[in-house]
Amino acid sequence: QVPLVESGGGLVQAGGSLRLSCGASGHTFISSYAMGWFRQAPVKDREFVAAISWSGGTTYYADSVKGRFTISRDNAKNTVYLQMNSLKPEDTAVYYCAATRNTAQAMTRMTTDYWGQGTQVTVAS
Repeated sequence: QVPLVESGGGLVQAGGSLRLSCGASGHTFISSYAMGWFRQAPVKDREFVAAISWSGGTTYYADSVKGRFTISRDNAKNTVYLQMNSLKPEDTAVYYCAATRNTAQAMTRMTTDYWGQGTQVTVAS
């Protein structure tokens, strides 16, 4: 079990920015895992947003967020981030952090092993 905890969600106006953070509690170190962000809007399926390899050298993004969102990680701080700029109302969702021992590319196909509890992001028009 990998206990993941997200933070940084909230309410923001369209065009604004937020930075989400995801850390692992206890004695869990995320450096062994590819990490990713997913989101789920009301009455919609959970969807892939972004993923990053364990080293941070490779990243993947959903087409809907490319150029606006940036995923990064600081293994020394045991934390992964999602910087979200130019937010749109359609970005409104619960955002989930995830970890997998598989590859970051596999996360683009919804492959993951562990989930966080989610943090709400609401973008007002």
